Amino acid sequence: MKVFIDLWWYFKKEKRRYGFGILTLMVVSFLSLLPPYIVGVIVDHIERGTLTKDILLQWALILLAIGVATYIFRYIWRIMIFGASIRLARLLRNQLYEHFTNMSRRFYQKRRTGDLMAHSTNDIKAVEQTAGAGVLTLVDSLTMGGFVIITMAATISWKLTLICLIPMPFMALSTSYYGSLLHKRFAGAQAAFSELNDKVQESMTGIRVTKAFGHEDADVESFKKKSNQVVEKNVAVARVDALFDPTISLIVGISYFLAVVFGARYVIADEMTIGQLTSFTIYLGLLIWPMLAFGWLFNIVERGRASYGRVSSILSEKIEISDSDAKHSEMPEGNISYHIDSFNYTEGEKNTLENIHFAIQKGQTLGIVGKTGSGKTTLLKLLMREFDVTDGEVHIDHRSVKDYDFDALRTAIGYVPQDHFLFSATIADNIAFAKPTASIQEIIDVSKLASIHDDIVRFPDGYETIVGERGVTLSGGQKQRISIARALILDPEILILDDSLSAVDAKTEEQILHALRYERKNKTTIITAHRLSAIKHADLIIVLDEGKIIEQGNHTILMEQNGWYRKMYEHQQLESLVQQGGDNHAT
Repeated sequence: MKVFIDLWWYFKKEKRRYGFGILTLMVVSFLSLLPPYIVGVIVDHIERGTLTKDILLQWALILLAIGVATYIFRYIWRIMIFGASIRLARLLRNQLYEHFTNMSRRFYQKRRTGDLMAHSTNDIKAVEQTAGAGVLTLVDSLTMGGFVIITMAATISWKLTLICLIPMPFMALSTSYYGSLLHKRFAGAQAAFSELNDKVQESMTGIRVTKAFGHEDADVESFKKKSNQVVEKNVAVARVDALFDPTISLIVGISYFLAVVFGARYVIADEMTIGQLTSFTIYLGLLIWPMLAFGWLFNIVERGRASYGRVSSILSEKIEISDSDAKHSEMPEGNISYHIDSFNYTEGEKNTLENIHFAIQKGQTLGIVGKTGSGKTTLLKLLMREFDVTDGEVHIDHRSVKDYDFDALRTAIGYVPQDHFLFSATIADNIAFAKPTASIQEIIDVSKLASIHDDIVRFPDGYETIVGERGVTLSGGQKQRISIARALILDPEILILDDSLSAVDAKTEEQILHALRYERKNKTTIITAHRLSAIKHADLIIVLDEGKIIEQGNHTILMEQNGWYRKMYEHQQLESLVQQGGDNHAT
């Protein structure tokens, strides 16, 4: 029952609804006691031969009134209790989603998407069941069971009531054991479902790679294995779950046997009437639901406890990066400086960045180059506060990025990542994602800057073309350029292109860069690239190697240094000439 204590904060918040719902539920339980009594009275009238038409009509009308009242009160408690549980599900789901949006990239590196989806669906549903059906079964089993036992003992025979309750402790012991067993198995079933969810999400996302390598059969087998594990875990839960009803039915059956045997003796001894024994057996029948509800309660509670524990563990994870201490809400401009002595993603591991010191002024372009894994993208993540520097500072306009609130910082930055994510919406909606109020003319203007307008108008539906999930209907170059247009729609003070021109040809690359230089004369641009032609025009170029700056300066200075930059630039120029020669020969 610990889950009810854990959810007490919500029960207090919704105390009026739960209080009124429980009150009406108790009224329904009380009304349920009247029909067996009335049946007993009528049976005694029949036995004595005193039943008249008026008496039968009177009791029939009372039964009808009880039925109507029970109908109304049952409707009310369902609205109150189940309505409150649905609101709890909404509250927890919103809390989870908001928590997800506030978590850092490190959180998503540790957690799987399918697992997070399972928390937001199955686990929330189990908690909702606990706050709804769980409260119902707890109250109903206690009130209905208590009312029935008190009525049997007080109005019919306390001795027969005690005899019929003898088997009940065995039910309490067995259901308690089943409940603890169920908790362990249900937690395992939920974990298996999370793995299956993650497998489906991963397979659907990577379906093109799977087909390209002819890996469909192996992927299906892997899915079947995960699916079988879910079935096995849930069958294990079902085996325990299946024990509740037979156990309770057996114990209630023993109580019936005792009622008939000893009740008949009491009737023969004139300690009870036939009508009273009839009422007693009907009351005993009313005990079946509280007993079943009691067993069901353990089932629901243990499922809810396991799921609420999983949800709570997610919500309890601290938000690593927060703007609660931010001092400035005005949007920063483009004067950027890095002063990082060291940075690593995980404490104790080798530093990802070391001795990073440089600055650029508003309106300048920064180029960042280096081998794969040299730390280029990490530099950008620190500027956007996806991670925080602990040994050093990153400044914009001579203020630490930690001093700006998130809205101001991220509105000032237009970011085009390496992995281009497009939503399953129209091209226009994707471009206007950061500025939903953008006019179609604004969308067209930035599309022209990104050299994607001509491609878009060739589609049958133009800007209203649905791109499909993750932009599946577009080429890599088209997705890159739409992502660039999406960043440009904000006209940001700082534009970041993180290797965002790799999928376009050299001519298109030059068109985009030329347009950006013209349109963003007084705004800061940061470009990381493997193709050095993309950053040749930059005011400052830094060359990274294993997280350290090994060269810096503009293109002219770096060519004079005869270092990594010059060797790579000449190598790429030679490759370009060879490729052009091959193309001309083919033509």
